[in-house]
Amino acid sequence: MNELELKYGCNPNQKPSRIYMKDGSDLPVTVLNGKPGYINFLDALNSWQLVRELKEATGLPAAASFKHVSPAGAAVGLPLSDVDKKIYFVEEGAALSPIACAYIRARGADRLCSYGDWAALSDVCDGATAAYLKAEVSDGIIAPGYTDEALAILKTKKKGNYNVVAIDPAYVPAPQEHKDVFGVTFEQGHNFSRIDDTLLTNIVTKNTALSDQAKIDMIVSLIALKYTQSNSVCYVKDGQTIGVGAGQQSRIHCTRLAGSKADNWYLRQNPKVLGLQFVDGIRRPDRDNAIDIYTSDEYEDVLAEGVWQTKFKVKPPVLTAEEKKAWIAAQTGVTCGSDAFFPFGDNVERAHKSGVTYIAEPGGSIRDDNVIEAADKYGMTMCFTGLRLFHH
Repeated sequence: MNELELKYGCNPNQKPSRIYMKDGSDLPVTVLNGKPGYINFLDALNSWQLVRELKEATGLPAAASFKHVSPAGAAVGLPLSDVDKKIYFVEEGAALSPIACAYIRARGADRLCSYGDWAALSDVCDGATAAYLKAEVSDGIIAPGYTDEALAILKTKKKGNYNVVAIDPAYVPAPQEHKDVFGVTFEQGHNFSRIDDTLLTNIVTKNTALSDQAKIDMIVSLIALKYTQSNSVCYVKDGQTIGVGAGQQSRIHCTRLAGSKADNWYLRQNPKVLGLQFVDGIRRPDRDNAIDIYTSDEYEDVLAEGVWQTKFKVKPPVLTAEEKKAWIAAQTGVTCGSDAFFPFGDNVERAHKSGVTYIAEPGGSIRDDNVIEAADKYGMTMCFTGLRLFHH
């Protein structure tokens, strides 16, 4: 099949809409269920590239949770700890294959932003992954294949209209790519840059310690950034993104946004949050939203009389500003990646507040010395990759 008609473009007034192959070849994707739209396919094709490259670079199954052409989360398939299972709401006794763990961690990175996501898997979707995804609000999924069990489960989502797309894992895009903007065609070479540990050899800080896990985390951050709308900064820990700051005009705003998301991810592990007693039958989005408000400075909105009773069985104690600050300060071992150089040391200062120990960025600023000095101040290990990763 050479082309596929879509319901409409980015917005309902943008018709007609389709995807097709200019060279007359067959599309590399097959729709197995549902009717994906224009934005769905943008998410699908970008997220597939991310997980494919992550699998190639690490040798581990990889997954991503995409929203509006940027990852809300991405991860490799490392085992889940007991705390992971609790904060990602894994049912007790649920099957946990490596690819299922990858998606659970990718979606769990930022559950609020993953609401209505597009899921991407580097490996064949199995029953364990489909079973977890079935209970989540999601628009669709792309993977190189599906087991019969997984496909049967996914076809029950959204009243049978859940979007399921298979992609040919052997597909390689043309070396030149084109994009039309305001009737003008842009052309550039496809970004085939390979991201692996060979990019991590130029360590510019006094501390040169770089563990195997830290290398994986740097690779996760850089590949995630390659498919995140720029400017972008990404925080990673234990093989998963924990905060993505995308599409900001100022890099320090990217660093702050990603850092605040990383802080929220860590706060969800606080005993007071783990001890929240939700009312029976609460919807997952309502539960996730309640947690987000409870851990924020606007906690009174969810603890107000007449409101907390709709969320919790017992009124939770306040998680004070002092408690939050102390908890976040205990975070360590985090990696921070940036798609372009840090122009000032203030980015390093902000990253430090969220437990960053490792930094991967291209380098090349006229103030690199100031950035390195800031990293040395906190005993960080920082690599200059020499590779910019802008994506638009």
